[in-house]
Amino acid sequence: MTRRILALIVGLALYGAGDALAIRAGLGVDPWTAFAQGLSLHTGIGVGWITNFVGLLVLLLWIPLRQRPGMGTVANILLLGTVMQATLAIVPPVEGIVVQFALLIGGTLLVALATGIYIGAGFG
Repeated sequence: MTRRILALIVGLALYGAGDALAIRAGLGVDPWTAFAQGLSLHTGIGVGWITNFVGLLVLLLWIPLRQRPGMGTVANILLLGTVMQATLAIVPPVEGIVVQFALLIGGTLLVALATGIYIGAGFG
C-alpha cells in the first residue's frame, strides 16, 4: 500500500511538472490545461491554482450522481495543479523554437511517464 501511495504521489507530481513544461514551451497544451490557462488569463489566478479549483468543481458535480471519488481523484485535485504552479515559478519562459520544441517534447514525455506511474498505482 505504501508503495502504491508513493507511486500515486510521484506520478501526479511528474504530471504537474510535465504540464508546466508544456505551458512554458508556449507551443500548445492539452484541452484541460488550455481551459485553465484561459481562466487564468481572465482572473489573474495562477494556472495551477485554477487547475485545482476546476478539479474541485468537477468533483462537486459528482455529488448528485452519488459517485464516490477514489483517493487518486482527490490526490489529483490537490497535487497536480500545486506542482504545476510550483514548477511554473521555477522554470522561466523560454525563447527560440528549438528550445521551445525541446521543452514541449520533454514535458510530453514526462506526462507520459507520469501517467503510467499514477495509473499503475490503481487508486482511481
